[in-house]
Amino acid sequence: MSHIAVLGMGAMGSRMARSLIDRGHRVTVWNRSPKPLATLRERGATIALSPARAVRDCEFAIGMVRDVTASKRIWLDPEDGALAAMPDDAIAIECSTLTLEWTHQLAEAFADRGLGFLDAPVAGSRKQAEARSLIFLVGGAMTPFEKAAPVLAHLGGPVHHVGPVGSGTIVKLAVNALFGIQLATMGELIGFMAHAGLEPERGLAVLTSTPVCSPAAKIAAASMLDRHFSPQFPIELVRKDFDYVTSTAHAQCAAVPMAQAAGEIYRKAEQAGFGGDNITGLVRLYAAD
Repeated sequence: MSHIAVLGMGAMGSRMARSLIDRGHRVTVWNRSPKPLATLRERGATIALSPARAVRDCEFAIGMVRDVTASKRIWLDPEDGALAAMPDDAIAIECSTLTLEWTHQLAEAFADRGLGFLDAPVAGSRKQAEARSLIFLVGGAMTPFEKAAPVLAHLGGPVHHVGPVGSGTIVKLAVNALFGIQLATMGELIGFMAHAGLEPERGLAVLTSTPVCSPAAKIAAASMLDRHFSPQFPIELVRKDFDYVTSTAHAQCAAVPMAQAAGEIYRKAEQAGFGGDNITGLVRLYAAD
């Protein structure tokens, strides 16, 4: 088994760390705030006081944080960032959802030190992390990928190598955009049916049985009707990811009008006070609670 550092003990990182511990790996964890760390210590994790200390003798270092700002902090902070302290043969695995620009910058920083780097964001949320059924979307060279793949397989199902560095980031942003666009549409249609005088339950029973409705949209529609808004993928993070889609697209001179439109809907929901709700809470813009 391997010594693995996990940086970021949010909803996803903490679950990933637990899975690695349960699989017998030696796990060192770091988090900006100490609150999530006690449970992991009880399960056998070593607690580090900084990212640099967490990775000091690791074989793999996994980052799972909220955004680009947090990713910069864990890897490149001038005082205690992980990159400067990484062993020469260690491999960094950045699982956060980031911009393509930052992913490339981070990969270059690791290349300057001669270290292996993979961008490996995941498809799946808290339930999938707990069930070890995350889907990994990995970009990077084949040598570090082949070394890291068995570790990632302990956290999920398929581990896809999708191309060079940055490819995982691109696919992840596309996955989240497709999901977000579908659910934005579903929330809108629930409101449309209700305001047009049709009971949404009846309309959705037919709509979700047709080939045009994806399995994910069907599950989300039921959660919208049942008012299940406990966060799995909070609206504030959905909005962030749409911002990353549009900024990445603009940097590549690509047009993403659907993603831009959907992103504005999630921004509106966040501004309405629903940012902490699960993505299904978007329906609150269109139907009374």
